[in-house]
Amino acid sequence: MEELDLLKKDWNKNDTFRKVSEQEIYGMLHKNSSSNVKWIFIISILELGLGILLSIVLSFTKFDHENTEYIKNLGIYNYYQAAMVVIYAVILYFIVRFYLMYRKVSTTDSIKLLMKNILKTRKVVQHYILFNLITFAIVFMAGASFGLKIGIEKATLDSGGTIAEIPNSIYLISFLVVLVITGLLTGAFWLIYRLIYGILLKKLKKNFEELKKIDL
Repeated sequence: MEELDLLKKDWNKNDTFRKVSEQEIYGMLHKNSSSNVKWIFIISILELGLGILLSIVLSFTKFDHENTEYIKNLGIYNYYQAAMVVIYAVILYFIVRFYLMYRKVSTTDSIKLLMKNILKTRKVVQHYILFNLITFAIVFMAGASFGLKIGIEKATLDSGGTIAEIPNSIYLISFLVVLVITGLLTGAFWLIYRLIYGILLKKLKKNFEELKKIDL
């Protein structure tokens, strides 16, 4: 934003070039906003690709096989598959929204409309982050709880005990452990999102504030 700051100083020094400088400042803000939204779109695609790659890798592990068998035994495998389809569909929806917002910001030719699109983009990104964090927390907690339950029961049977002998307190403590781990991991992901998307959102906010000054 150094070039923008220099233009603003020159603009304030000489009112004769106010109109030209205003157009130049708008052009730089427009270009910068378009670039930021484009990066939001690109990062969301990379994030989806990473998620799909991780799912493929995990599908070859013993844990995933056991977890899938456990879900099938519970009779909720079809619901599980439907939930995963919905999750990916929502993520694709957000990615399409990011692309459309990028196109809108890139082709905007008025200050008011650019400001409006920046606000919309910020809101969509915030909803996207919230959805991802909630989805991760639910899926991880469910998967970890099932996995830990399988592990406890398997260890009990291997030691010659029975599932009926496992006290409820063991399951409760295990659930609390999973809850704490889920909270910590969700918090870590929130910090990552704040670092990656937060930087771009701050730039968009700064551009919005600069556009407000021009629009006065």
